Amino acid sequence: MPAAWPWFERKFDFSFPPTKYPDILERLRGTPLRLEERVRGLSPDVCVRRDGDAWSIQENVGHIADTEALWLGRIDDVLAGKDTMRPADLSNSKTAKAGHNNRSMAEVLASVREVRATLMDRLESLTVEQMGSGALHPRLQVPMRLVDLCHFAAEHDDYHLARITELRRKFKA
Repeated sequence: MPAAWPWFERKFDFSFPPTKYPDILERLRGTPLRLEERVRGLSPDVCVRRDGDAWSIQENVGHIADTEALWLGRIDDVLAGKDTMRPADLSNSKTAKAGHNNRSMAEVLASVREVRATLMDRLESLTVEQMGSGALHPRLQVPMRLVDLCHFAAEHDDYHLARITELRRKFKA
């Protein structure tokens, strides 16, 4: 099986209508459960094992929680009428400093579940009209509606789930 396509090389198609947002929200809602399924039965040493300088399984899980503040902030930016969404920290310093490998996997998974519930509450309060509102994405330099942001976040989740699967395979776990 091929390796996950590198995140920063990806291009995104945002040509779908804002009415697609219920389907995309289901992907986002399901991420905590899919993460729990992917790590079920793994030993703690496999969960924290790094592949060279690349993140461990546990760090990939924690990174999903770490990015929730960015998604929430970008929702705020769009609803406030800003022209450009806030930029991501491309160095991922929050994940680097978080010490996810020093916590139990259960704690890391619980943090994902907690912050994702907050994001879902926020997204479920939005209307179709709001989902059609947008701003410029600072890295991609393309207009991004809130429905597109949700798709982008779901793709980000899937990228890290694919990385976890790669690491499981590499570590024969």
